[in-house]
Amino acid sequence: MNRIPQVYRRQSAGTFFSLIAAALLLGYASPASAQVVTEAEQFSVTPEQQAVQQGLELEQARLWADAVRHYEDASKKHPGSKSLYQRLTIAKLHYDVNRRYQDTSYLQSVDRLSQEQALDLYAEILANLQTHYVEQIDWARVMLHGTAALEVALTEEKFVSRMLATADPVAVENFRQNVHHQLANRSTATRFDLRANVAFVASLAQSEIGLSPTATALEFMSGAVSTLDPYTRLLSGNQLDEMFSNIEGNFVGLGIELKAESNALHILSVIPGGPAEEAGLIGGDRIIRVEATETKTSDPGYAADLLRGPEKSYVSIGVLGADGNVRDLKVQRRRVEVPCVENVHIVDAANHVGYLRLTNFQKTTTRDIEQALWDLHRQGMKSLILDVRGNPGGLLSAAVEVADRFLGDGRIVTTRGRNARENYDYTAHRPNTWNIPLAVLIDRDSASASEIFAGAIADSGRGDVIGETSYGKGSVQGIFRMQSAKFGLCLTTAKFYSPSGRAISLNGVTPSVPVEPTYIAARPNSNGEMTTDREDAVLQRAISRLSDNNWISRRPQ
Repeated sequence: MNRIPQVYRRQSAGTFFSLIAAALLLGYASPASAQVVTEAEQFSVTPEQQAVQQGLELEQARLWADAVRHYEDASKKHPGSKSLYQRLTIAKLHYDVNRRYQDTSYLQSVDRLSQEQALDLYAEILANLQTHYVEQIDWARVMLHGTAALEVALTEEKFVSRMLATADPVAVENFRQNVHHQLANRSTATRFDLRANVAFVASLAQSEIGLSPTATALEFMSGAVSTLDPYTRLLSGNQLDEMFSNIEGNFVGLGIELKAESNALHILSVIPGGPAEEAGLIGGDRIIRVEATETKTSDPGYAADLLRGPEKSYVSIGVLGADGNVRDLKVQRRRVEVPCVENVHIVDAANHVGYLRLTNFQKTTTRDIEQALWDLHRQGMKSLILDVRGNPGGLLSAAVEVADRFLGDGRIVTTRGRNARENYDYTAHRPNTWNIPLAVLIDRDSASASEIFAGAIADSGRGDVIGETSYGKGSVQGIFRMQSAKFGLCLTTAKFYSPSGRAISLNGVTPSVPVEPTYIAARPNSNGEMTTDREDAVLQRAISRLSDNNWISRRPQ
């Protein structure tokens, strides 16, 4: 087993889960059985109740990705709401089971693992939770959420058609409604009790409805992990490989950065020299079809999964250009080197202001940042704008190293976990410090490692932080490889705090110069047109700040 500390914001269902509140899932309640208020009653309900009602309508339409997005947004407005937490958890379970059952590596595990191997894997996952998770584990809660995951799976067509195609639907529904009663009097005091309970349910499901014991065990495992917090999750074989590819800065794919929209996949940028660029794709294009799946009739997040595939294979896509024309393309999947630094240039020649955008924190980030800084230095840079808007995070070590390039001394970030080995104070060192005025750009999508960097700059007074309050993801995840099967565990092991001791979770980093968000320079706007430097109001405010003579006094001494 190995562990790599990383601080990515979790991305799923085309959105980012931000709910941290801890509350028990009080049994599975389907959207059909949940209360729906009438139009007349809506005038007397609270905003929180109205948010639940709107979410239930999405659930009843089985728009799980939209429901997850809705509940996440509503939970930010009502962070203590147990009702929203419960509905978000249930929507996530529905979304996740659909995603799992189109993941080829997960399906291979369902087919190939024996019952005993699946139970051993479940036990290994539980052992990691007990040893490394940031909070004390409530085993009864883990059991409850695992049971809910199985109940949810039994209502989803992808699961039922794959695992119970010949089963009696009445028997399946009877089993689903009664499975939690079968566990009511069984002990949940220890992780060993949970393994025994899952073995019991697996045998029961096999005898009553013919469900594979392996599938049952994996549902319990998936549900238990994915509902602990927004960032802990089970990684299938493919997802584990992809995670390490992201850390290394290369992956097999088309070479595009995507944002999932309600009915399309919006291409934000195209990696130079990659297969997408060679095929003629550009930033601002929208993918509206992947193979036979159209994004307007299927969740775009599912369509994005179909873009993945073996190296040198081809994928057929339909593309809607900014000009309104649709074209059909076949694009080869190849190994692509992912740049973490982009758009490096002198943004204000008169005042010698340099600019670079940092898209993520990976193993190559420190090297790439250093190269970009020297390139700008040779062009006469006297001050720098470092843009981490939309940056979801990455390696904790990379965030610390980038901050250390601009801080001569002092604390960068503090981590604290239940395990004493997770407690660490990261500090800056004088050598190799870039001694120039600095502005950092952030937005609501700057998260995790981005917040470590921005928080260190803000708390130290090293430079202005400009934009809007960041995402507020203040936890560290470790990546663990399982020994029982090719699975991984992305597990929250610690929380991190800015140099002043302020918790990043839910709070984010507050800009010293607030500016309403605009489209980011060299990225497409909603019409698919590239945003210029002058059209980027946040960037222009930073240029103005750095051009002010008062910045001379902000140079580190």
